[in-house]
Amino acid sequence: MTVDVETQPRILLSPPDVGELEQEYVMRAMRSGWVAPAGPDLDAFEAEVASRVGVPHAVGLSSGTAALHLALVSWGVGPGDVVPVSTFTFAATVNAIRYVGAEPFFVDCDDTGNMSAELLEQALASLRADGRSVPVVVPVDLFGRAADYSSLVPIAAAAGAKVLSDAAEALGATHNGSPAGSFGDAAVLSFNGNKIMTTSGGGMLLTHDRALADHVRKLSTQAREPVPHYEHTEVGYNYRLSNILAAMGRAQLVRLDDMLARRREWRERYRALFADQPAVSILGGADDAGDNCWLTPIVVDPDVSAWAAGDLGAALDRANVETRPVWKPMHLQPVSEGLRGALDGTSERIFERGLTLPAGSVLSDSEFERIERAILGVTAA
Repeated sequence: MTVDVETQPRILLSPPDVGELEQEYVMRAMRSGWVAPAGPDLDAFEAEVASRVGVPHAVGLSSGTAALHLALVSWGVGPGDVVPVSTFTFAATVNAIRYVGAEPFFVDCDDTGNMSAELLEQALASLRADGRSVPVVVPVDLFGRAADYSSLVPIAAAAGAKVLSDAAEALGATHNGSPAGSFGDAAVLSFNGNKIMTTSGGGMLLTHDRALADHVRKLSTQAREPVPHYEHTEVGYNYRLSNILAAMGRAQLVRLDDMLARRREWRERYRALFADQPAVSILGGADDAGDNCWLTPIVVDPDVSAWAAGDLGAALDRANVETRPVWKPMHLQPVSEGLRGALDGTSERIFERGLTLPAGSVLSDSEFERIERAILGVTAA
């Protein structure tokens, strides 16, 4: 019997995973009367995430982008500064640098998809030789894999630069046993609807620096001074996470380990599915024990395979399964025209050959079987 795929719900890459526990937490917050931006659930959520990640300070914000922006503002980054940043990332990482008037300097990735330590070192040496001001470096934890902070942080420190870790996709991941979000001078998380856990929309700044956390918290509430009347000595922003959304986040955090385990299950099933396909590798290789498996990105070698990543994406689309190319490197984006970088072509090669596959924690076994059938229809042809 042939099944009409048009009657089957579309399988999404990473839809929100929310249920009765989230409803319970949100309703409790609403009944408490704390429906304004701040409140006890926000305080508790900050403390719980900070504890999970292993840092003393966390500030709940409206997005991961807001967290990046406010860290840069707090550090005084602005016009005349150059900020080395991963080119293999979503636009928000680079947008935050441009918000403050600084110049992004794109650094290519290694074979894991994360910032190349070798190219960062070359970039910093070149920029120093040119007499440029480089106050901060922004690596990205791509697709839930923590960057090589053991190498990146010392390189940045030797150049006198802070490290702002964009761990938006990486909650639950680790590097050398330490949690993503704990590295560098500050880190950011995203709780957007497609992330490992969600607050609908939201993000967080994480840091060991209390003064930075206090200043970011102040800036996020329009930089109001602690006096009875409205007093402002610096420009502020309306970036605070709401108490009700924080309540949802608290419920998600309770369930986080189970959601991580479910995504890990899909990663291993994809690995088994492609085991006899020498042209196909999971981005980052087999050493992914520290990854959170947010999505499963594959890379297809066109010199070995009779089919390309785009062919597989098209077949899955016909089966009503969402896929997406990996991030288009930021140095290739029209908005980045005229900006410089330390580039060796690795991110471009991965972009041309890569495809991200569904790995949501709400994905069911029957849905994965539909994905599997579509994949085998291409790989076994």
